[in-house]
Amino acid sequence: MTDPIFILLVGIVIVVGGIIGLKLHPFLALLLAAVAVALLTPTIAVEQFYLAKGTAAAEALKLSHKSIGERIGTEFGNTCAKIGILIAMAAIIGKSMLDSGAAERIIRAMLKVTGEKHSAIGFILSSFFLTIPVFVDTVIFLMMPLAKAMSMRIGKNYLLLALSVIAGGVMANSFVPPSPGPLFLIGALNVPIGLMMVCGTLLGLCTITIGYFVALWLNRNTTITLRDSPDARLEDIAAIANKSDKDLPRLSLALLPAVFPLVTICIRSAVEAFHTSDGPLTSSGFLNGVMEVVLFFGDKNIALFMGAVFALLVLAYQKKSDKSAMTAFTQNALMTGGGIILITAAGGAFGGMLQQTGISGRIADLTKDYQMALIPLAFFITAVVRTAQGSATVALITAAGILAGMAQNANLGFHPVYLCLAIGAGAKLIPWMNDAGFWIMCKTSNLTEQEAMKTIAPMQTIMGLSGLVLTMIAAHFYPMV
Repeated sequence: MTDPIFILLVGIVIVVGGIIGLKLHPFLALLLAAVAVALLTPTIAVEQFYLAKGTAAAEALKLSHKSIGERIGTEFGNTCAKIGILIAMAAIIGKSMLDSGAAERIIRAMLKVTGEKHSAIGFILSSFFLTIPVFVDTVIFLMMPLAKAMSMRIGKNYLLLALSVIAGGVMANSFVPPSPGPLFLIGALNVPIGLMMVCGTLLGLCTITIGYFVALWLNRNTTITLRDSPDARLEDIAAIANKSDKDLPRLSLALLPAVFPLVTICIRSAVEAFHTSDGPLTSSGFLNGVMEVVLFFGDKNIALFMGAVFALLVLAYQKKSDKSAMTAFTQNALMTGGGIILITAAGGAFGGMLQQTGISGRIADLTKDYQMALIPLAFFITAVVRTAQGSATVALITAAGILAGMAQNANLGFHPVYLCLAIGAGAKLIPWMNDAGFWIMCKTSNLTEQEAMKTIAPMQTIMGLSGLVLTMIAAHFYPMV
């Protein structure tokens, strides 16, 4: 009854059965599953979980004896701390860009470059390269409103556009530093960051190409259209799509709410990745002062907050709204963001309770003597842990911890960068309801849980498997040793 695998199965049944079978709201189903998992988890397992994280013995014992409500609340709050402000500000940015016509202006500019026929290619490439320096959820928040506006503009292909945004973002997040996951991997497996950036970009471009064709197939064989949502009503998008160019904001103003946070976050990420000393960045006091200001605004929470401010200013300029109208508009946007925050945080609480069962260690024990080549083994361990407890980061850390010693082996036969790529590919399998990212993708795209499981999950799985195959081929023909 206390085996982590059994507890995992109980959690899966409650979440999937509650949402799909009993039609429970996802927030309630996830919290119910978190409570059930916590009730089944013995205190000693929770204590061992904290000890494994490096917590002092006395503190680990204290944490393990917290009430179930406190433990769930802590994980709920930890998830909110990571994504709460981001989602709230992104909700304001997205709705403001739609209502002001900024999204429509950007779409028209993109169409001039790609043409309507190839608009999805523009989305998938933009999402991929933007996610390299920026948190993937932030890119999805910023680009999904553009996908809605583009779909309304061309009158079709909403699923293709939404999946393109997701495909580009999730693959860059797995393969290319300074995204957090790849950045951790290169440290754990002692791989040069430049090599990982080159190899990760090449593999990422190959996998998103495959993801694009999967999205095309899903779009042809799945009937999912753009729907009304509280933050983006179809009649409002249609009204904006029918406006003339002179009634839309200038392209520079339209881009500002999205470009400002992306550029400042990019600069901060680059500095943190490459400037490792405690000394000044340059020999110029003036430049150092400028960089301090830029780095302040490059914090993801501050950057998104400023993006929201700029988005509201553009909206106010376009609509000449009075203060009361702007207050009501912001309230509506925040109500939409609040629902996403609650569901995402509940998913984080469920995932946190699963992690405290010791599921990662249990899976590591099951696979430690598994006789297979290291590259598919790295992929397999990561995929199983990722699917079991929802966190791609935990899956990356678990696999890296198991394989770090092997990566330093002089007789490995290929460069350790291929292990990093295999682990990154395994982290894409299989997104479902214990993953906070799944809920973000699901809710921002207005897909139901069933639709997301039939579209997002298989697309990511195929891209992950493709990443494994391509990594093994590259390691065989170009081992770099």
